[in-house]
This record gives sequence, structure tokens and C-alpha cells, in this order.
Amino acid sequence: MELFQELNEQQYKAVTHGEGPLLVLAGAGSGKTRVLTCRIAYLVEKKGVKPDEILAITFTNKAAREMKERVEHLLGGGIKGMWISTFHSACVRILRRYIHEIGYNNNFVIYDESDQLSITKDIIKQLNMDERYYPPKAVKAEIGRAKDSLIVPSDYYKMYRDDFRRSKIAEVYDLYQKRLQQNNALDFDDIINKTIELFTLKPHILEYYQKKFKYILVDEYQDTNKAQYLMVKMLSKGHRNLCVVGDDDQCIYEWRGANISNILDFEKDFKDAVVVKLEQNYRSTGNILECANSVIIHNRGRKEKRLWTRQGSGSKLRWYQAYNERDEARFIVSIIKEMVGEGRKYSDFAVLYRMNAQSRAIEDALVEMGVPYRIVGGLKFYDRKEIKDIIAYLRLLVNPQDDVSLKRIINVPKRGIGKATLDVVEKVAGDMSCSMFNVLLKEECQGALGTRAAGRVHDFAQTMLNLMAFKVSASLVELVEELLDKTGYIQMLESQRDKEGLDRMANVQEFISAVKEYEEINEDSTLEGFLENVSLVSDIDTLEEDYGSVVLMTVHSAKGLEFPVVFVSGMEEGLFPHARSIDDPAGLEEERRLCYVAFTRARQQLYVTSAHQRTVYGNTVYTTVSQFIKDIPDHLIEQIGDRDKEHIEDRGKGDNRIIKLSEVRKKDTAQDKPKFNPGGKVEHARFGIGTIVSVSGTGEDEELKVAFPKLGIKQFIVKYAPIKPVEQ
Repeated sequence: MELFQELNEQQYKAVTHGEGPLLVLAGAGSGKTRVLTCRIAYLVEKKGVKPDEILAITFTNKAAREMKERVEHLLGGGIKGMWISTFHSACVRILRRYIHEIGYNNNFVIYDESDQLSITKDIIKQLNMDERYYPPKAVKAEIGRAKDSLIVPSDYYKMYRDDFRRSKIAEVYDLYQKRLQQNNALDFDDIINKTIELFTLKPHILEYYQKKFKYILVDEYQDTNKAQYLMVKMLSKGHRNLCVVGDDDQCIYEWRGANISNILDFEKDFKDAVVVKLEQNYRSTGNILECANSVIIHNRGRKEKRLWTRQGSGSKLRWYQAYNERDEARFIVSIIKEMVGEGRKYSDFAVLYRMNAQSRAIEDALVEMGVPYRIVGGLKFYDRKEIKDIIAYLRLLVNPQDDVSLKRIINVPKRGIGKATLDVVEKVAGDMSCSMFNVLLKEECQGALGTRAAGRVHDFAQTMLNLMAFKVSASLVELVEELLDKTGYIQMLESQRDKEGLDRMANVQEFISAVKEYEEINEDSTLEGFLENVSLVSDIDTLEEDYGSVVLMTVHSAKGLEFPVVFVSGMEEGLFPHARSIDDPAGLEEERRLCYVAFTRARQQLYVTSAHQRTVYGNTVYTTVSQFIKDIPDHLIEQIGDRDKEHIEDRGKGDNRIIKLSEVRKKDTAQDKPKFNPGGKVEHARFGIGTIVSVSGTGEDEELKVAFPKLGIKQFIVKYAPIKPVEQ
């Protein structure tokens, strides 16, 4: 193949690897997708492997689509039967065929975050637990962490039976799983966990897939959690032709279950594994890579590698230290406008931040200066109320056992079916141990309700039964349009003649377009398949490459993306790296990986900004420059600012770097560098010497939190406290 001739030496080695386990350590921008797709093409064309004997797994639908398109191009089609999908899509495909073997029906639905939260809230209420002490979101997150570690409710209870709070969460977890099974539903974590359960309880099914998939390839292996790791290990046990591709330096999701040891310990799991390092970068300039290398090299828990490129050094990293977050935002937007004036597109720019709260000041500046922007990670299309309503209707058509969906839409549009009626229906369903929909037409339910209420629930049930019958012969678009009409939903929107109503109508029309597009792309389109596609979509999957606007997002959301020009804002101690991680070696290493990811998103120009003081959550604090900036050698940094304004000297780590600080304060509020900074030492007349934890307020209102040995943290108002800075 001609494309194979374009591979560098290490890429070629990975692509043409023979039998047995293979670990490809692929640095940022090193062409890992090319290696994966070329290896698949090599297996089919050169090794004679049948397409249906290959399983290729990645993390996002977007990545799976791109991989599939590239493989089709390389092979000129000819990939029928090949599995190229996300972990979750692959598992759903298996479960659709076999989940009845472990007590579910094959027409199960997948609950999203809001559905899961709704069930959690109901159970907390049922158990008479106080939401102040057991916030539903926190309880659901704890359940999710247990599932990531493959801990079932009974084991969770055994682990924490002596811990009062967690033993109560164990009760919620147990009822939560029972409620899901009762509704014939899975949550996101269950998709993989139930596949492992299926493989464990039904070894003949595992054996079938072990024999079927002679070659398994896994992308972004550093992001796998315990469940994903175990699934891959189980499937690959047969032929042992497992190729994993990843970068331990880009493991930034440990907070949601990713286990970096999966990639670091690959050679322990597979003693005969071949390791190939991809260090040549095709994305960024040399100086950008050197900046990223100089930060990540301080991590101990990593495989040794160093990114390099043949593209030349390029521009230095440009660093601006602002007075505050408003000055920082104005600087970022002014640079964008200047570069657009020189010929760049708005879509060339990405502004990254560590926390969502940082976006407000940046958004204000963008609006003020008339720059179009888009936030990734805001309200997703499929999270809008009208879209979730329609999806709930469709899920009920697929799975009448879905009580969560029924409760959402039984009175939308309003049908006079209030909470009291719904409570009666739910009680009757509980007494009869069946779904709420199943009892709507039963005599027991009719008898428990008044004549008027009984008529209303009967009419709703009949409408849904008619739609279920219509579903058998209709296309998906016809079904959605019939549903909108017969349920009265479209009439409800048409009656709302305000802007909100018009926006909601436009969203519904866009939803119909999405259904139509799904039917056109998928020859064997089904309602179940469409709902799966919706359930597994992510923010990044819907990000257009050329949207005509500046992109704002957290660094976590930016992984896997790249832009010509990147701004990394808020490079300050306590913000990036985050305060929670500064005294935690493992946490600090993840923050360093996050910085590495942020820097390597930039292709041509990288800006970093920090502020001398910042107002966060209503508190103004003085800041110190991020240690990650101080890790970068002076010759790689260009400090920028207004030459005519004051200069502030930063001597962190003993260097003599001059930071040019834009003076945006009025002259009458000008002041010297503050006497008190986080991390600095102070002496108190009574308590002795302590370390400043935080500084808030200004002038006469300036407050300090100071940690004293053996005394803990104490708070002072500076103008009243007998306290003074200690020279260091």
C-alpha cells in the first residue's frame, strides 16, 4: 500500500507487528489514528484476516466514525462485519443479543444522567433520608465510583457496614439497581458491567466472542477504567492478539475512574508484549513541544518519551500576566481580533480553562468586543426539555416497563393527570409487581381512581398502544411525526407564540432532521438503534470543526482536539494546578498531565495567561504564578505586555524573569506588590510563624487564612491582627 510508505520507522513497526500483545505508546500528535487504521488495513490485506474477525474500540463516536472512514478508504470498502465502535456501543450490541440470559429483556433502555438522578432522589425519599446529608448527586456519584471498580451493592455494604453514612448509601445502591432492572433499564456504567456479568455467568458466550475476535485493537488505553480493562482482558484471552494504543502522559480522567496503571502495567499483564514508542509529532511546532516536555518530565509515574518534530521551532510560547481576570479576558480577545484582522478565522482559536467558572469574564469580553464564540460543555441538544420529552415517548414505545419515561410524559402536554393520580398508579403497580404502563388499563387501577382520572389514564394508554401498532410498519420519521401529532405535543408548542416556544419548535424540527439523517446513514435503522445512538453521544461528538466562532472549553473537554492557536488561561497556583492537588503527589501529577494536554492542543501558536489577582466565587485573592510556567526554560518564553506600563519582577525558583504587567488600575488605586501571598510566611505575636493558605479582600478588608504548626488554620483581618510578613 502506498500509505505504508509514508509511515515513519516506529509507525511501520507497530503497523506490521505480527502475533501477540503490542503496546503502542503514542505521544500527542504522533499519528496514532494512522497507525491504528493502517494496522487494520495491514491485517486484512497483507495477513488475510477477515473483517469480522477484528474488533477496534475507541472512546467517542466521533473517533469511531473517523476510524471507520479511514479504514474504508484504505481498503476501498470491504469492511462489512468489522466492529469499529466505542466500548459502550460494542457492549450494547452484545447485550441486545444476549442480555435475556441474565434477567433483562432485550429491548432495554439506557438512562441518562437526569433519569439516574430522578431514581436516586425517589429512593432517598423512600428511605426517609435527609437530602441535606445525602445529596442525590453525591450519592449517585458514589454509586458510579463503585460501579467503575466493579463493586456490586452487596460487596459495597460489606466494605462499609461499619460506616453509617456509606451503609445508608449501600441501601440506596441496592434499591437503585433493583429499580433499574424493574424498569428494564441500564445506566451508562451498567452497559460494560452487565457485559462482564454476562461473560462471567455465561462462559459459552464469552468463548464465542473470544473465538470471533482474533485481533483486538484499543485506542486511548490510558483512559480505561477497571471494568473496561477487565472486558478487554477477557476478550483477548483466546488469541492474545491485543494491540493497545495510548499515552500515559494524557491520562487526565482518574477522577472519573480512568486507571493509569492499566497502561503502565501492560507489560506485567503481558510478559511477551512488544512496546513501540511514537515520539515524532506531526501537529505542533518544536517550541510548543519543548514547553510540554519541560512540564511533563517532572512526573515520576510515566513511561519515558520525549516529543519532537521536523516542522521547525516556530514561535515561542507567549505569556501575559494580567492585573485581574478582566484584564486577562480583554487581552485574549484583543489578540484574537488582531489575528483575525490579519487573515485568521475565528474557528482557529480555542480558549481553555481549568474550571468552568473562569469562562464568565472571557464571555463578557467576547460579547463586549463582538466576537462570536461557542462553549463546549454547555447544555447539550439532547438535554433540552422538549427533546428529552420526545425521547421519553420513544423509549416508552420501545420499552413499556420504563416507569421513569412514563412519569415524565404522562401529563406532557397537560392531560389532567396530576401527582395524586400518578401516585395511585405507582402504588397499584407496586402492589402488582409490574410496570406502571401495564396497570393503566387494568381494573384494579381503574377502580382505585375516580371516573374522570380513570378516563384520562385510559386515553393516554390507548394513544400509546396505537403508536406501538403504528411503529411496526412506519419509518422512524413517520413515527416521530405521528407521535408529535397524536400526543398533542406539536399543538402545545404551536400555542406558545413567544420566543421560547419558537426556539423549542425549531429544536423539534432539528430532532426530526436528526432522525432522518440516522435513517439515511443506517440501512437497518431501528428505533432502538437510534435511541442507543442518542444515549451514547457526547459534547465532542457534536463539535463542528469550522463553526465560525471561537471555542471555549475546559482542558478536560479539549482532549483529542487541536487548534492553530490556543490560549491556556488562569495559570496560577491553586487554579492550575488546582488547590486540591498541590499537596497530593498523585493529584499534582494528573494536573501536570492536564497541562501537557492543554499545551499540545496548539499547532502553531500557544499563549498562556495568569492574573496578579482574581475574583473567584465572590472572593478576590492575590495569586502566584503557576509552577508549570516556572518549569519552562526562559528561552522558550516570550513575555508580552504594554512596554510603557509598570514591570513586576517575579523571582520564583531563583530566576530573574521579568513579567510585564498591564496597568489597568486607576492611578489613585495603584499599589505595590502585596505583602501577603498564598504560600508566604507570616509571624503572629502570639501564635508564632505560620504559612498563608489564602488571601481574600483588599485594603482594609484584606483577610488571611494562616496554618500554624499544631494549631491548625486561623483567620485574621490584617488591619487588626498583630501579624507581619517573614522575609524568605
